[in-house]
Amino acid sequence: MNDLGKIMVAVGLLLTVGGLLVWSGLGRAWFGRLPGDLHYTRGNFSFHFPLVTCLLVSVVLSLLLRLFRR
Repeated sequence: MNDLGKIMVAVGLLLTVGGLLVWSGLGRAWFGRLPGDLHYTRGNFSFHFPLVTCLLVSVVLSLLLRLFRR
């Protein structure tokens, strides 16, 4: 049960930091607009898939979970 508490604290802190970045406007400039994110526009149709952003978030979460598992 001790490990679950550590994971919950880490996720809470990560969400808080992410929320503060988006709320301040700092996160809007780069988050979801990294090089490698797919964006396709034709006429009035637009498709956006943040591929590199998803990979970056996955790596950060994997590192945090690995750090708190030990």
